[in-house]
Amino acid sequence: MNSVRDLNSDGVLRFGPYVFHLRQRLILDGDRPLRMGGRALDILRVLVERAGQVVSKDELIACVWPTSVVEDINLRVHIAALRRALGEGQDGQGYIRNIPQRGYCFSAPVLCEAQEETASLAALHQPQHNLPARLTPVTGRDPVVGSLVRQLPVRRFMTLVGPAGVGKTTVALRVAELLLQHYRDGVWLIDLAAIEDPLQLVEHLRHSLELDAGLEALTARHALLVLDNCEHLLERCRALVEQLLVSAPRLSILATSREPLRASGETVHGLAALSVPPASSLHSVAEVMSHSAVQLFVSRARACQQGFALREQDLAAVREICRRLDGLPLAIELAAAQIDALALVGLQAQLDNCFQLLTQGRRTAVARHQTLKSALDWSYRRLSPLEQTLLQRLAVFDTAFSVRAATDVISCAVLRPECVAEVMAQLAGKSLLALELGQGTTHYRFLNTTRAYALEKLERSGQLRVFERRHAHAIGKARWLSVRSLSLQLIEQFTDAG
Repeated sequence: MNSVRDLNSDGVLRFGPYVFHLRQRLILDGDRPLRMGGRALDILRVLVERAGQVVSKDELIACVWPTSVVEDINLRVHIAALRRALGEGQDGQGYIRNIPQRGYCFSAPVLCEAQEETASLAALHQPQHNLPARLTPVTGRDPVVGSLVRQLPVRRFMTLVGPAGVGKTTVALRVAELLLQHYRDGVWLIDLAAIEDPLQLVEHLRHSLELDAGLEALTARHALLVLDNCEHLLERCRALVEQLLVSAPRLSILATSREPLRASGETVHGLAALSVPPASSLHSVAEVMSHSAVQLFVSRARACQQGFALREQDLAAVREICRRLDGLPLAIELAAAQIDALALVGLQAQLDNCFQLLTQGRRTAVARHQTLKSALDWSYRRLSPLEQTLLQRLAVFDTAFSVRAATDVISCAVLRPECVAEVMAQLAGKSLLALELGQGTTHYRFLNTTRAYALEKLERSGQLRVFERRHAHAIGKARWLSVRSLSLQLIEQFTDAG
């Protein structure tokens, strides 16, 4: 038996029923290849090469991410994916053991051989799926991806909800990739963005799944369906999902939408923006780089400008760019793509006109993801006229606002006071407003990018100045009432004291 440490990159590792072809970065279970991400394969190779020894978390991270700042959760997500792909080892024991406070150990015997011939991929049984090839790494999403990977096979139906550009499709596809080995009959993406007529939904599903018969062919299948972009077909998607969950008990469904489907058995997972560093962290490059919004910006900037590196003098500018773009992955990617043309100073200067800045689209993306404006257009076109009017007028609020404040400023003959609260709740449900709950009061606020979009619409309507004046008047009135209330309290205190 050869020594693992003496093995070159052309060797073959055998453990249990698996064969690891190092040069091809391919693991076979018989004639079936295991689909794993590059990081997971790198982790497995380090562990296998030191089989029987404990490898600390710091050592693994240093080997697999030598030039990146990575948290322990990244490592744990990939370890979990490895364990799921490899299944149980001999005698019911897992191949990868967690040694508390020390690290991980690959516990199975490993046989090393020279590779005599290259494995023929054409002759292998390929996992069933129609997932697109991922061109860039997924940044800052390991915790949510890990949570969804663990929950989805048990809960069966989950919906990822969030605003335009937050990365719902990216997260859903990454989850689907990691679950390829779990579902015997495959993982299938059904993109609903191109469907306008709800009556076409079932036919589109049949076509995507290559079903010759009707949906009854899914009854016995153990598969995962990813229903992407459900927001404009909510009622039909709700009915279809409920039908499938009953008729196909081994089917799992992961949906993405800008609002919940509100179907029976649905688990809703709100997808938050990437984390933006606080102003207090600006003294340290390492601390700023620990935040996922900055990690994504730097990663995409490096792809566009060779040699780009984050320096201490850049920290305030990069933080401001990520903050003003709300930590939205799509907006950050589009901004970083222009680093070569504008440099950091130019990018920061363009933030007040962010839609001009973010119209340089990604040619390989679908239309709604090529620019931030197109992503918001997708949502805006699907609003009712009343919702569009309210969204425009609310944009005069540059901070969080209550229903009462909104009613005072924007209500009119068309938007009656009793309708404002209801329509605001509808906009929040569609991820166009964010809710802030605290001390018994509910406030709403805009993402900066959504507010800029709505302000542009309001200006084009010719009513921007009207509602700016009403907003200014309401603020002045509120301040006067506050001062008056404080004065009355002081008078009462003075009278009581006398």
